[in-house]
Amino acid sequence: MTSDKTSKDATELPRRSMLKKTAAGTLGLVGLTALGGEARAEQGTGLPQISPPDPVRPGPRPAARESVKITRLETFLVKPRWLFLKVHTNVGVVGLGEPVTEGRALTCATAVKEIEPYLLGKDPRAVQHHWQAIYRHAFYRGGPILTSALSGIDQALWDIKGKLLGVPVYELLGGPTRNRIRVYAHAGTPELVRERKAQGFTAFKTGPGRLNGRYARAVENRAWIENAAARFASLREIVGKDGDLGIDFHGAVPAATAKILMKELEQFNPFFYEEIINCQQVDLMAEMAKTTHVPIATGERDFTKWGFRQILEKGAATILQPDLCHAGGISEVRTIAGMAEAYYATIAPHNPLGPISLASGLQIAASIPNFLCQEQVSLGEGYLKNPFKVREGYVDLPTAPGLGIELDEELMKDKIGHDWRNPETYDPDDGSVVDW
Repeated sequence: MTSDKTSKDATELPRRSMLKKTAAGTLGLVGLTALGGEARAEQGTGLPQISPPDPVRPGPRPAARESVKITRLETFLVKPRWLFLKVHTNVGVVGLGEPVTEGRALTCATAVKEIEPYLLGKDPRAVQHHWQAIYRHAFYRGGPILTSALSGIDQALWDIKGKLLGVPVYELLGGPTRNRIRVYAHAGTPELVRERKAQGFTAFKTGPGRLNGRYARAVENRAWIENAAARFASLREIVGKDGDLGIDFHGAVPAATAKILMKELEQFNPFFYEEIINCQQVDLMAEMAKTTHVPIATGERDFTKWGFRQILEKGAATILQPDLCHAGGISEVRTIAGMAEAYYATIAPHNPLGPISLASGLQIAASIPNFLCQEQVSLGEGYLKNPFKVREGYVDLPTAPGLGIELDEELMKDKIGHDWRNPETYDPDDGSVVDW
């Protein structure tokens, strides 16, 4: 019995040794094959060539989680109508955010101040945990003010996290899905379209315009429809066949008129119809979406994943426009983009605000597969040390850590403070309140 065991062990040992060698060789072969496959895949993708990671070396950044604490939240009004946020830390790293609801900047600033006690002394890198705490502990969840305050804070926390790790935020969201990002400009007149084209834009957005000083009434006449169509046609001709022009109904055109206007404009092949009716009329929007081949876009006045769920479920739009300053920040818009992908819908982040909002939108655009186009009204001239540049309709992929921007405090000195309010619009014929 002893000799049998000895014989078995003698046979087993070489076999184990061979298996180990074979396993090591197989793993090495698999690793080489995977690296080779990755290198081949990168050829022709257009994405930046990424070198193998360097060995991890200790650097100047804080290594221990407990070594970074939030010390202060600072908000300041910035012309023309913005609210900027700085989240300060004990290690000197400052995060930037834009927590504003247009026309309610001071209200949002107060909301940020009310959230501040929760954040003081906490590690800014637990971004998702803080999002949940700020959103859910409010009890009365959501809404434009609280979610906008949360959005700006979320942007700033991601900015801090990226700066501490020395990488752009999109690297923390899975890495780049593209190497440049298409942007579009507002252009409501022929002169503006020509000016923006000269600046490098290839995509634009306009509105239906006004006739005799007003937007559409509940039921409009032929003169109003023809004026809106002629106006769009004139801009479309300047944009050209190789450019794109969307039209924003702004939720201000009543459904009866919107249906007629949609049919009238189809011949000009709009990039999209935005907010064809009031955003609360999701069922009706879904019905109207089925009557046109032009994509429906909506979402600037919707908040969080819960606000966008019914739009997707009911097929009300195929282009979602969550606003990084309102919908829940980078964290939530990333989730919304994932939901949209499951419905084969695209994302065109809404942004009629400042360069921090734009920088946040670009991080999302860089990291998701279903991105369409990024709205902007300011590339950061007069606000950023390195404003964004447009070339052939695109801006380059940001490469600096965090949101990739730095405020130019000297240039901004004459832009601090404002008292901007939403326009108060009335029908010129009878004085009744109308949407703007």
